[in-house]
Parts: sequence; C-alpha cells; structure tokens
Amino acid sequence: MESKNLLIVFVKNIRLGKVKTRLAQTIGDENAFLIYKELVKITENATQQLQDCSIQIYFSDVIIETKWKGYEKFIQKGNDLGEKMQHAFEQGFNSGYEKILLIGSDLPDISASIIKLAFDELANNDIVFGPAEDGGYYLVGMNKLHPAIFQNKPWSNEELLSLTLKELSDYKLQLLPFLNDIDVYEDLIKYPKLMALIEITKNVKYNMDN
Repeated sequence: MESKNLLIVFVKNIRLGKVKTRLAQTIGDENAFLIYKELVKITENATQQLQDCSIQIYFSDVIIETKWKGYEKFIQKGNDLGEKMQHAFEQGFNSGYEKILLIGSDLPDISASIIKLAFDELANNDIVFGPAEDGGYYLVGMNKLHPAIFQNKPWSNEELLSLTLKELSDYKLQLLPFLNDIDVYEDLIKYPKLMALIEITKNVKYNMDN
C-alpha cells in the first residue's frame, strides 16, 4: 500500500433499464443509459488526475475487469446503501488506510480538486461531507469508522444529510461545496452538454458496460 489515503467509488453496472430509473421515467431508458455512461466517464476522468491516494471501485453487481484499469475492484455487499458503504469503509480501514473517502458516480461537476480538498479537511476534522442539492450527500469521508453514519438512515430522502449531521453533533465536521447529482429531469436540464446526449440514441449498444 503506497498511500494511506483511499478513495472508494461506487458505480452501478451500466445496464439498459437499470440505471437512473427516476430520470428514465422522463427521458426513457436509452437516454438514461447514455447519461449515466457519461457521468461515469466524468468520474473516472477526475480520479485519473489524483495523486497520493489509492482508488478502489465497488461495482453494484459484477466486476468488469476491462473497465477502471489499474484500480482494485470489488462488489458492493449489503442489503441497503448504508450497509454497502459501511462494509467498504470497514474493508478500507482494516487494510490500513487512515483517510477514506467515498463518492458516487453521478456527479457532472466532480473534480480532482474537490476530492483533494476532502482529504485535506480530514487532517483537522473527524468527518467530511459533500452536500448534494437534493438534501443528501455526494461524498463522505472519515479518518476512523463511524457506523452511526450508515445505520437507520432515510436513503434518497431530502432530509438525509440534516438528520445525519444532528446525530454527529459531538464530532468535528466539515462540509464541502454543494454539488448537484443527476436523479431527475430537473437536474439534467442544468447541463446542456448532457442534454445534448439524449438526442444521440441511434447505433448505440445498450448493454452492461461498467
């Protein structure tokens, strides 16, 4: 292990009809497929600019060896998102990492600079969150496992972050800049480059790609 910093990325296997299902209700499965594929590419590009941290990819269902080359790969384990994230953090800390961040893969504005800032903030804070505009969070980081973050939480709820912060009032916390993830059409229309993709649906192979 070269670095004591670890970035965990949660990705869904890109399958038609299985990704961005709320968005697909408006723009269709094929377009939702294309949008998520592009968001994963944005995430991967951000990770490639990072230095001084290890990177692990956690797939939702099946490890795709041809994707995310050079990174350790695992499958998410747990009955809900909280259990899956806690398991990934536990595995990271048990492997000897001292600062661990976890992000999703549906952020059009994610960048290496934001990830680096999160690692830097862990030098003086117990926990760091990247607040999402929908009331959740796009990033969580810590230098010691705090299971309460992941247990008995209302996932995909607009009060997720606020409720989580209330439970962690005894800890030293830091919030990063707000970012917007893409869950519904109202999120998508803020990004013209992504909107342009929904018109490009011909001659695309819609199968598992990540």
